[in-house]
Amino acid sequence: MKPRGPLAGRRTKVMGRMRKGLFKLAMVAALAFGGLTAAGAQQQPAAAPPGTSNTAPATAAAPATAQPASPLLAQNGAPAIAIDPDVGQPQPEGLGVQPQVTTNGKFASWFHNIILMPVITAISIFVLGLLVWVVIRYRKARNTIPSKTSHNTAIEVAWTLIPVIALVMIAVPSIGLLQAQFKPAPANAITLKVIGNQWYWTYSYPDFGDFEITANMLKERDQVQPGDRFRTDADGPRLLAVDNRVVLPVGVPIRLITTSADVIHSWAVPAFWFKLDAIPGRLNESSFTIDKPGIYFGQCSELCGARHAYMPIAVQAVSPAVFRQWVLAKGGTLPGAAAAAAPSAEVIPQPGAPGNAGPGAGGGVGAQPPAFTTPPAGPNPGTTALPATPQGATRNGDVGGAGNAGQ
Repeated sequence: MKPRGPLAGRRTKVMGRMRKGLFKLAMVAALAFGGLTAAGAQQQPAAAPPGTSNTAPATAAAPATAQPASPLLAQNGAPAIAIDPDVGQPQPEGLGVQPQVTTNGKFASWFHNIILMPVITAISIFVLGLLVWVVIRYRKARNTIPSKTSHNTAIEVAWTLIPVIALVMIAVPSIGLLQAQFKPAPANAITLKVIGNQWYWTYSYPDFGDFEITANMLKERDQVQPGDRFRTDADGPRLLAVDNRVVLPVGVPIRLITTSADVIHSWAVPAFWFKLDAIPGRLNESSFTIDKPGIYFGQCSELCGARHAYMPIAVQAVSPAVFRQWVLAKGGTLPGAAAAAAPSAEVIPQPGAPGNAGPGAGGGVGAQPPAFTTPPAGPNPGTTALPATPQGATRNGDVGGAGNAGQ
């Protein structure tokens, strides 16, 4: 017999709830088990076709660095020379400008050390001393009753004339230096075109066959893959060494033309006292002359993006003879050789031509040409049949035919 009464009803409700709870737990467990099974199936690699492997191939050993074909390209695309650590690069705890190797740079260094710094130092000390004297002399304890003086002719004249004299002392050499920096390059200057890119430099030599080189910063050993090239002390300081140096001759004016392929850059070498912006769609030009062989480093001096600090410049100055050999080693051409190889535009005088003595006229320079005589009349085309001549075609076997004219 089934139980009856209120107790039996409660028991039935409890059992129904327990069945529903157990059903929900079973569903949750089934879903969880199904998810784990699917995740495990996704993590297992798919079966590889016959003869293939799912394992990534091991990294192949990097090929050895190819030796340059010429000793003129031995070190970063330039002749191998030792780097002077005291010239052409920043110095630890250094003060002042770098040693200069151009005429403008030497003048600017003299102007900075002999005129600018002494004048600035004197003015700063004078103003500081004047402020200290005013604070002490005219403090409240010593001046219970302030002075009512409002004019002093001598002081007013002095504080007008002294600044004018100081500005003239600075302006005269400054204007001269500014004029020298933007002086046009002479006719015998060598042109170097510089193109700024994010974040490397491209150089071309229009006067020597327009060959190009690209300069990128050399990374440190721990920043490259095994077998790749990295910076050494022979390449230059950290963040300044490049894989291809610019080679320029000593004692020859350099016409530098800058432009950019993307954003504004600035080509700057402190040892040359030179800085010229490279602007997209525009050509900027200036010139300089290097006085001393060596290696000189610089950097992009215009904020140009995330890797602005990694656009170094390395210029190697060599003798003109070595520079010509380097140009040939890079595949360029010398201006004299190109002119000799080009066909001459000079008119070659022919025998019998006016101004040129023909055979039998004495053969001497300035001999008079023979007197002109009217040639005999030819056959009349209206009465005489002329032989057919193939014009503009080559006759087989007839080397001297009309169609072979000029061969």
